[in-house]
Amino acid sequence: MKPFAPARFLACLTSLVSLVSLVSLVSLVSLMPAAHAQTTAPASPDVIRHRPAGSTFPIASAVEVPAGRTLVFVSGAVPAVADPKAERGTLAAYGDTRTQTLSVLANIERQLKGLGLGMGSVVKMQVFLVGDPAKGGRMDFDGFMSAYTEHFGTAAQPNLPARSVMQVAGLVVPGWLVEIEVTAVR
Repeated sequence: MKPFAPARFLACLTSLVSLVSLVSLVSLVSLMPAAHAQTTAPASPDVIRHRPAGSTFPIASAVEVPAGRTLVFVSGAVPAVADPKAERGTLAAYGDTRTQTLSVLANIERQLKGLGLGMGSVVKMQVFLVGDPAKGGRMDFDGFMSAYTEHFGTAAQPNLPARSVMQVAGLVVPGWLVEIEVTAVR
């Protein structure tokens, strides 16, 4: 018989607790009704969004979601074809970073609306930008921000998500420059 190994025991116990938590989460999700209200719910007033100190940059440095709220994880959304006459899968078919970001955010907005949520419900955003050949292979952050600020930090929708933007080597379709995934709160 092998001697008792506390580190191994703790690692196994941690894995078991994680598995039980995941199974519990899956069980709770399966109990949720299949259809949600068709109207868009207002952003949750008990969610606390912290702005970066001394900055007007349109993101939250942190977002606090109180216990009892439901988090909704939305898979990465990609752009629709902007020019159906262009060769499929090319940059010309999908447009520049700004055009693609507007398309992706409209797609996310539709998905959220179908779940009874809106852009004001978004608490976390991860943005994947491919370097634009027209920008020397660097991501077009200005193009992204131009479209982003039409949806977040406006008078009509002032709620800001915690957000990360990163440049990636590529996405599934060569013409895609933008993919965004969000987490919303119900």
